[in-house]
Amino acid sequence: MSVLIVDDSPRESCRLAAMLLRSGFMELSIAKSTAEAFRYLNIRDPGNPPDVDLIFMDMVMAGVNGIEICIMIKAAEHLRDIPIIMVAEAGEIEHLELALGAVEAAFEAGAVDYVLRPVNERELAARARSLLRLKAEVDKRKARERELTELSLQLQEANKKLQHLSVRDELTRLANRRLFDRRLNQEILRMQRENRPLALLFCDVDYFKLFNDTYGHLAGDECLKAVARCVDAGARRPADLPARWGGEEFALLLPDTEPQGALIVAEGVRERVEAMAVPHSASRVGSHLTISVGVAAILPPARTSTKSLVALADAALYEAKLRGRNRTEVRTLRD
Repeated sequence: MSVLIVDDSPRESCRLAAMLLRSGFMELSIAKSTAEAFRYLNIRDPGNPPDVDLIFMDMVMAGVNGIEICIMIKAAEHLRDIPIIMVAEAGEIEHLELALGAVEAAFEAGAVDYVLRPVNERELAARARSLLRLKAEVDKRKARERELTELSLQLQEANKKLQHLSVRDELTRLANRRLFDRRLNQEILRMQRENRPLALLFCDVDYFKLFNDTYGHLAGDECLKAVARCVDAGARRPADLPARWGGEEFALLLPDTEPQGALIVAEGVRERVEAMAVPHSASRVGSHLTISVGVAAILPPARTSTKSLVALADAALYEAKLRGRNRTEVRTLRD
Protein backbone atom coordinates (compact mmCIF):
# COMPACT_ATOMS: atom_id res chain seq x y z
CA MET A 1 0.00 0.00 0.00
CA SER A 2 1.31 3.43 -0.96
CA VAL A 3 1.47 6.37 1.46
CA LEU A 4 1.87 10.06 0.57
CA ILE A 5 3.17 12.56 3.16
CA VAL A 6 2.29 16.20 2.46
CA ASP A 7 4.41 18.52 4.64
CA ASP A 8 6.50 21.59 3.83
CA SER A 9 8.88 20.86 6.71
CA PRO A 10 11.69 18.49 5.59
CA ARG A 11 12.48 17.62 9.19
CA GLU A 12 8.92 16.69 10.12
CA SER A 13 8.20 14.84 6.88
CA CYS A 14 11.44 12.82 7.21
CA ARG A 15 10.69 12.04 10.86
CA LEU A 16 7.20 10.80 9.92
CA ALA A 17 8.60 8.79 7.00
CA ALA A 18 11.20 7.15 9.26
CA MET A 19 8.50 6.05 11.71
CA LEU A 20 6.44 4.56 8.92
CA LEU A 21 9.44 2.76 7.42
CA ARG A 22 10.30 1.22 10.79
CA SER A 23 6.70 0.04 11.04
CA GLY A 24 6.93 -1.73 7.68
CA PHE A 25 5.45 0.81 5.29
CA MET A 26 7.88 0.68 2.38
CA GLU A 27 6.06 2.61 -0.39
CA LEU A 28 6.38 6.21 0.73
CA SER A 29 6.33 9.50 -1.18
CA ILE A 30 6.83 13.03 0.17
CA ALA A 31 5.26 16.17 -1.28
CA LYS A 32 6.81 19.41 -0.02
CA SER A 33 4.07 21.72 -1.32
CA THR A 34 0.46 21.80 -2.39
CA ALA A 35 1.44 21.88 -6.08
CA GLU A 36 3.69 18.86 -5.64
CA ALA A 37 0.96 16.97 -3.80
CA PHE A 38 -1.52 17.70 -6.59
CA ARG A 39 0.98 16.39 -9.16
CA TYR A 40 1.35 13.15 -7.20
CA LEU A 41 -2.43 12.82 -7.00
CA ASN A 42 -3.15 13.70 -10.67
CA ILE A 43 -5.87 15.95 -9.30
CA ARG A 44 -6.73 17.37 -12.74
CA ASP A 45 -6.66 14.01 -14.51
CA PRO A 46 -9.67 11.89 -13.43
CA GLY A 47 -8.81 9.23 -15.99
CA ASN A 48 -5.44 8.59 -14.35
CA PRO A 49 -6.01 7.74 -10.66
CA PRO A 50 -2.84 7.93 -8.54
CA ASP A 51 -1.07 5.03 -6.86
CA VAL A 52 -1.82 6.45 -3.41
CA ASP A 53 -3.74 4.61 -0.68
CA LEU A 54 -3.26 6.91 2.33
CA ILE A 55 -2.35 10.59 2.82
CA PHE A 56 -0.76 12.23 5.86
CA MET A 57 -1.56 15.95 5.56
CA ASP A 58 0.15 18.66 7.62
CA MET A 59 -2.51 20.88 9.16
CA VAL A 60 -0.56 24.12 8.65
CA MET A 61 1.87 24.81 5.81
CA ALA A 62 3.38 28.01 4.46
CA GLY A 63 0.64 30.08 2.85
CA VAL A 64 -1.99 27.36 2.94
CA ASN A 65 -4.27 25.60 5.38
CA GLY A 66 -4.16 21.78 5.20
CA ILE A 67 -7.92 21.69 5.67
CA GLU A 68 -8.36 23.66 2.42
CA ILE A 69 -6.13 21.18 0.58
CA CYS A 70 -8.18 18.35 2.05
CA ILE A 71 -11.38 19.95 0.72
CA MET A 72 -9.86 20.27 -2.76
CA ILE A 73 -8.72 16.63 -2.79
CA LYS A 74 -12.10 15.33 -1.67
CA ALA A 75 -13.82 17.42 -4.33
CA ALA A 76 -12.10 15.29 -7.01
CA GLU A 77 -14.20 12.17 -7.55
CA HIS A 78 -11.22 9.92 -8.37
CA LEU A 79 -9.54 10.90 -5.07
CA ARG A 80 -12.61 10.78 -2.84
CA ASP A 81 -11.92 7.34 -1.37
CA ILE A 82 -8.32 8.01 -0.33
CA PRO A 83 -8.26 8.36 3.50
CA ILE A 84 -6.52 11.47 4.89
CA ILE A 85 -4.92 11.74 8.32
CA MET A 86 -4.31 15.31 9.49
CA VAL A 87 -1.04 15.93 11.38
CA ALA A 88 -0.58 18.99 13.61
CA GLU A 89 0.96 20.43 16.72
CA ALA A 90 -1.51 21.05 19.47
CA GLY A 91 -0.47 24.70 19.35
CA GLU A 92 -1.20 24.89 15.63
CA ILE A 93 -4.74 23.67 16.19
CA GLU A 94 -5.26 26.27 18.88
CA HIS A 95 -3.84 28.89 16.53
CA LEU A 96 -6.35 28.01 13.84
CA GLU A 97 -9.39 27.76 16.08
CA LEU A 98 -10.31 26.21 19.35
CA ALA A 99 -8.96 22.65 19.38
CA LEU A 100 -12.34 20.96 18.96
CA GLY A 101 -13.34 23.32 16.17
CA ALA A 102 -10.21 22.56 14.13
CA VAL A 103 -10.72 18.83 14.43
CA GLU A 104 -14.36 19.16 13.39
CA ALA A 105 -13.32 21.32 10.45
CA ALA A 106 -10.83 18.65 9.37
CA PHE A 107 -13.45 15.91 9.52
CA GLU A 108 -15.96 18.04 7.64
CA ALA A 109 -13.31 18.60 4.97
CA GLY A 110 -13.00 14.84 4.48
CA ALA A 111 -10.23 13.77 6.84
CA VAL A 112 -10.90 10.48 8.61
CA ASP A 113 -8.39 10.75 11.47
CA TYR A 114 -5.76 13.01 13.02
CA VAL A 115 -2.55 12.73 15.02
CA LEU A 116 -0.76 15.30 17.15
CA ARG A 117 2.96 15.88 17.41
CA PRO A 118 5.01 14.54 19.03
CA VAL A 119 3.69 11.48 17.25
CA ASN A 120 3.55 8.15 19.04
CA GLU A 121 5.07 5.66 16.60
CA ARG A 122 2.95 2.67 17.61
CA GLU A 123 -0.23 4.71 17.54
CA LEU A 124 0.75 6.12 14.13
CA ALA A 125 1.35 2.63 12.69
CA ALA A 126 -1.88 1.26 14.16
CA ARG A 127 -3.98 4.08 12.72
CA ALA A 128 -2.28 3.83 9.33
CA ARG A 129 -2.84 0.06 9.15
CA SER A 130 -6.45 0.44 10.19
CA LEU A 131 -7.14 3.01 7.48
CA LEU A 132 -5.25 1.06 4.85
CA ARG A 133 -7.37 -2.00 5.63
CA LEU A 134 -10.44 0.21 5.29
CA LYS A 135 -9.15 1.58 1.97
CA ALA A 136 -8.50 -1.97 0.71
CA GLU A 137 -12.06 -2.98 1.58
CA VAL A 138 -13.46 0.12 -0.12
CA ASP A 139 -11.39 -0.66 -3.23
CA LYS A 140 -12.68 -4.25 -3.25
CA ARG A 141 -16.25 -3.05 -2.88
CA LYS A 142 -15.82 -0.51 -5.68
CA ALA A 143 -14.25 -3.15 -7.92
CA ARG A 144 -17.12 -5.52 -7.18
CA GLU A 145 -19.65 -2.79 -7.92
CA ARG A 146 -17.93 -2.10 -11.25
CA GLU A 147 -17.93 -5.82 -12.00
CA LEU A 148 -21.63 -6.10 -11.14
CA THR A 149 -22.42 -3.03 -13.24
CA GLU A 150 -20.55 -4.53 -16.18
CA LEU A 151 -22.31 -7.87 -15.73
CA SER A 152 -25.65 -6.05 -15.54
CA LEU A 153 -24.91 -4.23 -18.80
CA GLN A 154 -23.86 -7.49 -20.45
CA LEU A 155 -27.06 -9.13 -19.23
CA GLN A 156 -29.17 -6.26 -20.58
CA GLU A 157 -27.41 -6.55 -23.93
CA ALA A 158 -27.92 -10.33 -23.97
CA ASN A 159 -31.61 -9.84 -23.15
CA LYS A 160 -31.95 -7.36 -26.00
CA LYS A 161 -30.38 -9.86 -28.38
CA LEU A 162 -32.64 -12.65 -27.12
CA GLN A 163 -35.67 -10.41 -27.46
CA HIS A 164 -34.60 -9.54 -30.99
CA LEU A 165 -34.06 -13.21 -31.86
CA SER A 166 -37.43 -14.17 -30.38
CA VAL A 167 -39.25 -12.10 -33.03
CA ARG A 168 -36.95 -12.88 -35.97
CA ASP A 169 -37.00 -15.77 -38.41
CA GLU A 170 -33.87 -17.82 -37.87
CA LEU A 171 -33.14 -18.39 -41.55
CA THR A 172 -33.99 -15.07 -43.20
CA ARG A 173 -33.70 -12.66 -40.21
CA LEU A 174 -36.97 -11.06 -41.25
CA ALA A 175 -39.75 -10.64 -38.70
CA ASN A 176 -41.26 -13.96 -37.73
CA ARG A 177 -44.93 -14.86 -37.64
CA ARG A 178 -45.29 -13.86 -33.97
CA LEU A 179 -44.07 -10.30 -34.53
CA PHE A 180 -45.98 -9.95 -37.79
CA ASP A 181 -49.30 -11.04 -36.27
CA ARG A 182 -48.85 -8.55 -33.42
CA ARG A 183 -48.04 -5.67 -35.75
CA LEU A 184 -50.86 -6.59 -38.11
CA ASN A 185 -53.37 -6.38 -35.24
CA GLN A 186 -51.94 -3.03 -34.17
CA GLU A 187 -52.06 -1.58 -37.68
CA ILE A 188 -55.66 -2.68 -38.28
CA LEU A 189 -56.72 -0.99 -35.04
CA ARG A 190 -54.78 2.15 -35.97
CA MET A 191 -56.27 2.14 -39.48
CA GLN A 192 -59.78 1.99 -38.05
CA ARG A 193 -59.05 4.62 -35.43
CA GLU A 194 -57.36 7.11 -37.77
CA ASN A 195 -59.34 6.27 -40.95
CA ARG A 196 -56.19 5.46 -42.92
CA PRO A 197 -55.58 2.95 -45.76
CA LEU A 198 -53.70 -0.31 -45.17
CA ALA A 199 -52.17 -2.87 -47.55
CA LEU A 200 -50.87 -6.41 -47.08
CA LEU A 201 -48.70 -8.32 -49.57
CA PHE A 202 -48.35 -12.12 -49.69
CA CYS A 203 -45.45 -13.45 -51.77
CA ASP A 204 -45.02 -17.12 -52.66
CA VAL A 205 -42.00 -18.69 -54.41
CA ASP A 206 -43.24 -20.40 -57.56
CA TYR A 207 -42.72 -24.18 -57.56
CA PHE A 208 -40.43 -24.07 -54.56
CA LYS A 209 -40.89 -27.78 -53.78
CA LEU A 210 -39.59 -28.62 -57.24
CA PHE A 211 -36.66 -26.25 -56.61
CA ASN A 212 -35.79 -28.15 -53.42
CA ASP A 213 -36.18 -31.51 -55.13
CA THR A 214 -33.90 -30.39 -57.98
CA TYR A 215 -31.17 -28.45 -56.18
CA GLY A 216 -31.38 -29.71 -52.59
CA HIS A 217 -32.44 -28.15 -49.30
CA LEU A 218 -29.24 -26.13 -48.77
CA ALA A 219 -29.78 -24.44 -52.13
CA GLY A 220 -33.42 -24.01 -51.11
CA ASP A 221 -32.35 -22.17 -47.96
CA GLU A 222 -30.12 -19.85 -49.98
CA CYS A 223 -33.01 -19.27 -52.35
CA LEU A 224 -35.29 -18.22 -49.46
CA LYS A 225 -32.62 -15.87 -48.11
CA ALA A 226 -32.30 -14.21 -51.51
CA VAL A 227 -36.09 -13.79 -51.84
CA ALA A 228 -36.20 -12.40 -48.27
CA ARG A 229 -33.70 -9.71 -49.27
CA CYS A 230 -35.95 -8.71 -52.18
CA VAL A 231 -38.98 -8.52 -49.89
CA ASP A 232 -36.98 -6.54 -47.34
CA ALA A 233 -35.97 -4.07 -50.06
CA GLY A 234 -39.65 -3.35 -50.59
CA ALA A 235 -39.93 -1.97 -47.05
CA ARG A 236 -38.84 1.61 -47.60
CA ARG A 237 -40.41 3.26 -44.57
CA PRO A 238 -39.87 2.58 -40.85
CA ALA A 239 -43.48 1.43 -40.43
CA ASP A 240 -43.28 -1.11 -43.28
CA LEU A 241 -42.77 -4.65 -41.97
CA PRO A 242 -41.39 -7.53 -44.08
CA ALA A 243 -41.78 -11.00 -42.59
CA ARG A 244 -41.49 -14.66 -43.31
CA TRP A 245 -45.04 -15.95 -43.15
CA GLY A 246 -44.01 -19.60 -43.26
CA GLY A 247 -42.26 -22.03 -45.59
CA GLU A 248 -41.73 -20.30 -48.94
CA GLU A 249 -44.30 -17.56 -48.21
CA PHE A 250 -43.41 -13.99 -47.26
CA ALA A 251 -45.54 -11.05 -46.17
CA LEU A 252 -45.06 -7.29 -46.35
CA LEU A 253 -47.23 -4.98 -44.28
CA LEU A 254 -47.66 -1.47 -45.70
CA PRO A 255 -49.47 1.01 -43.41
CA ASP A 256 -50.91 4.18 -44.97
CA THR A 257 -50.69 2.66 -48.45
CA GLU A 258 -53.42 2.74 -51.11
CA PRO A 259 -53.91 -0.02 -53.74
CA GLN A 260 -51.88 1.69 -56.46
CA GLY A 261 -48.94 2.25 -54.14
CA ALA A 262 -49.12 -1.33 -52.88
CA LEU A 263 -49.14 -2.61 -56.48
CA ILE A 264 -45.98 -0.61 -57.26
CA VAL A 265 -44.22 -2.09 -54.20
CA ALA A 266 -45.41 -5.61 -55.05
CA GLU A 267 -44.20 -5.36 -58.64
CA GLY A 268 -40.87 -4.01 -57.41
CA VAL A 269 -40.39 -7.08 -55.19
CA ARG A 270 -41.45 -9.47 -57.97
CA GLU A 271 -39.14 -7.83 -60.50
CA ARG A 272 -36.18 -7.90 -58.10
CA VAL A 273 -36.63 -11.65 -57.63
CA GLU A 274 -36.84 -12.18 -61.38
CA ALA A 275 -33.79 -9.96 -61.96
CA MET A 276 -31.65 -12.22 -59.74
CA ALA A 277 -31.94 -14.82 -62.49
CA VAL A 278 -31.58 -17.73 -60.08
CA PRO A 279 -31.74 -20.90 -62.22
CA HIS A 280 -34.87 -23.00 -61.71
CA SER A 281 -34.93 -25.67 -64.40
CA ALA A 282 -37.93 -27.44 -62.85
CA SER A 283 -40.15 -24.35 -62.87
CA ARG A 284 -43.20 -24.43 -65.08
CA VAL A 285 -43.10 -20.63 -65.43
CA GLY A 286 -39.64 -20.17 -66.94
CA SER A 287 -36.02 -21.11 -66.53
CA HIS A 288 -35.41 -18.84 -63.52
CA LEU A 289 -36.81 -18.33 -60.03
CA THR A 290 -40.01 -16.28 -59.81
CA ILE A 291 -42.64 -15.36 -57.24
CA SER A 292 -46.37 -14.70 -57.27
CA VAL A 293 -47.78 -11.81 -55.22
CA GLY A 294 -51.23 -11.18 -53.79
CA VAL A 295 -52.15 -7.71 -52.52
CA ALA A 296 -55.00 -6.91 -50.13
CA ALA A 297 -55.78 -3.20 -49.77
CA ILE A 298 -58.31 -1.63 -47.43
CA LEU A 299 -59.63 1.86 -48.02
CA PRO A 300 -61.48 3.82 -45.31
CA PRO A 301 -64.15 3.82 -44.11
CA ALA A 302 -64.09 0.04 -44.70
CA ARG A 303 -63.79 -2.16 -41.61
CA THR A 304 -62.11 -5.55 -41.41
CA SER A 305 -60.44 -8.00 -39.04
CA THR A 306 -57.01 -9.59 -39.14
CA LYS A 307 -58.51 -12.85 -40.35
CA SER A 308 -60.46 -11.13 -43.11
CA LEU A 309 -57.45 -9.13 -44.33
CA VAL A 310 -55.26 -12.26 -44.44
CA ALA A 311 -58.01 -14.13 -46.30
CA LEU A 312 -58.24 -11.29 -48.83
CA ALA A 313 -54.48 -11.34 -49.46
CA ASP A 314 -54.58 -15.12 -49.71
CA ALA A 315 -57.33 -14.92 -52.30
CA ALA A 316 -55.34 -12.41 -54.35
CA LEU A 317 -52.27 -14.69 -54.18
CA TYR A 318 -54.34 -17.70 -55.25
CA GLU A 319 -55.66 -15.70 -58.20
CA ALA A 320 -52.09 -14.79 -59.22
CA LYS A 321 -51.20 -18.49 -59.25
CA LEU A 322 -54.31 -19.42 -61.25
CA ARG A 323 -53.44 -16.81 -63.88
CA GLY A 324 -50.02 -18.28 -64.57
CA ARG A 325 -47.80 -17.21 -61.61
CA ASN A 326 -44.95 -14.70 -61.72
CA ARG A 327 -47.53 -11.93 -61.51
CA THR A 328 -49.29 -9.65 -59.00
CA GLU A 329 -53.02 -9.54 -58.31
CA VAL A 330 -54.75 -6.91 -56.18
CA ARG A 331 -57.99 -7.13 -54.25
CA THR A 332 -59.42 -4.02 -52.63
CA LEU A 333 -61.93 -3.76 -49.82
CA ARG A 334 -64.07 -0.63 -49.81
CA ASP A 335 -67.10 0.37 -47.76
